[in-house]
Amino acid sequence: MTQGKNEWLQYRFDGPEHLPVLILGPSLGTTWHMWDRQIPALTAHWRVFRFDLPGHGGAPAHAADSVAELAARLLATLDALGVQRFGYAGCALGGAVGAELALRHPERIASLALIAASPRFGTADEFRQRGVIVRTNGLDPIARTAPERWFTPGFAAGQPAITEWAVQMVRTTDPGCYIAACEALATFDVRAELGSIEVPTLVLVGSEDQVTGPAQARTLVAGIPDARLAVVPGACHLAPVEAPTAVTDLLLRHFSTAWRLPPEATATGQFAIPAALAKPVLAPPPAIPVAEIAPSSPQPAAAADPDTRRAGLKVRREVLGDAHVDRTLAAADDFSGDFQDLLTRYAWGEIWSRPGLDRRTRSCVTLTALVAGGHLDELAAHTRAALRNGLTPQEIKEVLLQTAVYCGVPAANSAFKVAQEVIREETTPQE
Repeated sequence: MTQGKNEWLQYRFDGPEHLPVLILGPSLGTTWHMWDRQIPALTAHWRVFRFDLPGHGGAPAHAADSVAELAARLLATLDALGVQRFGYAGCALGGAVGAELALRHPERIASLALIAASPRFGTADEFRQRGVIVRTNGLDPIARTAPERWFTPGFAAGQPAITEWAVQMVRTTDPGCYIAACEALATFDVRAELGSIEVPTLVLVGSEDQVTGPAQARTLVAGIPDARLAVVPGACHLAPVEAPTAVTDLLLRHFSTAWRLPPEATATGQFAIPAALAKPVLAPPPAIPVAEIAPSSPQPAAAADPDTRRAGLKVRREVLGDAHVDRTLAAADDFSGDFQDLLTRYAWGEIWSRPGLDRRTRSCVTLTALVAGGHLDELAAHTRAALRNGLTPQEIKEVLLQTAVYCGVPAANSAFKVAQEVIREETTPQE
């Protein structure tokens, strides 16, 4: 075993140095120890490389707010270690990193396994809401509910030591890095690109996974040309922990029989092929998707400057949330559609997108302006936006206190009532 740490991430190797490298990527809130039960069997065939996400398990707390950045840091570390080609298995966020690598750097991937993964994880609103909860309450609410998301009730009740280990893993994660990872999942969406993943892929999911379950797995299999599905009966989201024997067996069979070598290696023998095991019994890909993820709602056609409109719509969704924007645009008709288009292009595509102020500062300015103008109908939406842009309830309170001096006590009084209700809704953890 060899451990290391650099400015990018924390990692460890297990297994003989002469064997091909197999990378195991962790889920959000976990550490590399989620793979401990797989190591004895896998290291008989591969040199296993595990890593921790930023701020997880003592890894450097240098937040990364996109899957692309996480993948870039992993590749930079592998480059420094001289690892050029590898197999990759990742769980949830770790699976997103694997899909990103397969799409952007296919020459590096010999074989891929996506566990508890999805081409899009829930909605951006859900993950940004989770970031608001952590920013306001810390990680304890997320940690206390982790076992019910990760394990079946029977496993959680029967394995109290593992359940407590899961809680402590989340509790000891750096909050800022956790929030950044939520943002990475909020913006991850490769639904339109699945057909470009050419590497042999195993899509593995627990039958009881309520986070990224069999429906999402079948969507991956339907979109990836060379993919097979494996469903682990009775397992939930962290299948490698809850059903280690079944997951290990599936990984062994997949990587031993679907390890694609680069053309030059076939003649030179530069890369060893792991000893083949019995052919896995995996479900064939369905002829049509079993579960389609609905496309975004149709939007009014751009009147002009589609690039500005596209950028504006992206910022508008990131700040106000998909649900709010979808409702607003769905309500637009021939009379109001041009006005919504104006807002998207001008307010969001030009003003909110300018680099001169960060979004936190723009939220402070916007809240003040809304109080000054008495626009309480807009204040609720922008209080939610302020929380998602990184302002804490305490900071929002200071903004409103400032408005009491310069905009008047009655205006601030009304604003406090609106903001108080929004903050209570957005920052109360759901049990």
